[in-house]
Amino acid sequence: MKVIEYKASDRGYANHGWLQANHSFSFANYYNPGRTNFGALRVLNDDVIQANMGFSTHPHDNMEIITIPLQGALKHKDSMSEKWIPIETGEVQVMSAGTGIMHSEQNNSLTEFINLFQIWIIPEEQGVEPAYDQMKFDPLDRRDRLQTLVSSYNEVDNGSLKIHQDARISRIDLSDNKDFMYELKSKDHGVYVMLISGDIVISNKKLEGRDAVGISETTDFKIKAGQDSEILFIEVPMNY
Repeated sequence: MKVIEYKASDRGYANHGWLQANHSFSFANYYNPGRTNFGALRVLNDDVIQANMGFSTHPHDNMEIITIPLQGALKHKDSMSEKWIPIETGEVQVMSAGTGIMHSEQNNSLTEFINLFQIWIIPEEQGVEPAYDQMKFDPLDRRDRLQTLVSSYNEVDNGSLKIHQDARISRIDLSDNKDFMYELKSKDHGVYVMLISGDIVISNKKLEGRDAVGISETTDFKIKAGQDSEILFIEVPMNY
């Protein structure tokens, strides 16, 4: 089993006033040649956006973009509908940029900040038709068990959102002192494990809030929680 540590303190950081951004991988003005991707996972940004602020209209293409609000609410508008769509904490949004799309994102509150993860995954096929979807997920359904948020269009419907890549994004809220065995789709996949909160141990490595590990060359691995912990898994092909 290959394990790569990604400490929270080693992430790239940018303070734009209205936006505080933590970059797990090279992004915008942050470039680290050793942190450009993990397999098909290209971006994991941990953003705090101030009230009534956001990203103005900008283009994307040939990327699968997943947004997970952790606190607060976002609103999204794109060139497919040209209307603002709110995205609340508890919901997940996916956008296949495909042949090209224009979109903008803003904090949907006039008074409160929003904290969110934005994930970019390199698609398995270029030039697909752009698409957008979002779904609400009940946190009770991930209490000490895996809850799948996003999976491939090629998988049978499992109550998750779909993207154009053989990937799986999932969460678990693991109780204090509980163990969990994660099983990979195949040995050609790797899993980027981001600890949202709490503390856990994986392969004798202790993770605290916003620490991460990249795990590959295995079919499974065990996690033990040292306290109540929220964990995000991003499983992707390592050769894409």
